[in-house]
Amino acid sequence: METLIYSIIIFGLLIFMHEFGHFIIAKLNKVSVLEFAMGFGPKLVGFQKGETKYSLRIIPLGGYCRMKGEDPDESDEEGSFLKATPLQRIAILAAGSIMNFVLAIILLSTLYGTLGVPGDDPNEVGHIVEDGVADEAGIEPGDEITRVNDTEIDSWEQLVTIINENPGEELELSIHRNGDNFQLTVVPEEEPETGRGLIGITNLQEASFFAAIRQGAEETWWFTTMIFVGLYQMITGQIEADVAGPVGIVHMIGEVAETGLVNLLPFAAFLSINLGILNLLPIPALDGSRIIFSLVELIRGRPVDPTKENFVHFIGFAFLIMLMFVILYNDLMRLEIF
Repeated sequence: METLIYSIIIFGLLIFMHEFGHFIIAKLNKVSVLEFAMGFGPKLVGFQKGETKYSLRIIPLGGYCRMKGEDPDESDEEGSFLKATPLQRIAILAAGSIMNFVLAIILLSTLYGTLGVPGDDPNEVGHIVEDGVADEAGIEPGDEITRVNDTEIDSWEQLVTIINENPGEELELSIHRNGDNFQLTVVPEEEPETGRGLIGITNLQEASFFAAIRQGAEETWWFTTMIFVGLYQMITGQIEADVAGPVGIVHMIGEVAETGLVNLLPFAAFLSINLGILNLLPIPALDGSRIIFSLVELIRGRPVDPTKENFVHFIGFAFLIMLMFVILYNDLMRLEIF
């Protein structure tokens, strides 16, 4: 049940932010929004305010922002989407994905604002768990760990790896504190779930508001580049094309949620970035394809025949539906649900 609740909250937040991006930019450009829907299928609840219907629907795996004039028959009416300029349409279409990137920055900034951000010195200890191994050994915030046994430490990741790989083993740490150098001995405790060695230290330090925002933005950029690298490697056959659908993602959310919000927030940010990138890909029926058609109109000075464009989107939509069923089948087989 907890997995389902977390999944609905995360999916709902990602979808709401995406559709809200379309909604707010459409309104700012005087394009009429006829319906703002969360979910698909039969309507559970809804109300109308002004020209817009707001609805919550039974299947929480998507949403839509239905604008006036998306049908070519309404293209000449006031407040029509197709009557907006190409640049206005591009802004409206791109706004959904942009809001997904904004959401990722907000989630990651919230995490770093709460926990702190990595310090400038790669060897400097930030937070220490009270009554943990490091605390009892006498390690203090601000200490620099320069060596473990005979290994010189060049990065925090190297230090963590050594500690993780030596649960129950005695480690001699060379400490630099206020100009003094000395040694302390620790024995990493084994984490039952993973078997990793831990001593209860992080390199996170208290962060200002702007430092947390900067770290959140940097992490969002890193996630984005890694996703594009992964896409490239899948396209070129360097890695297996193992794509998860809603069922697989719900399963992953449940697994990550068990480890706590410290891991769930970055995972939600990662999903938000994925949704943003996916919708910007030039695949017919997605925002990215519609942006391409608007760019073509902007360059050539006249729109593509609406009938031809709608046919392309219809083919793309049919392809996406078939792909979704294939991914769903793979999810069910992978999780051995049947």
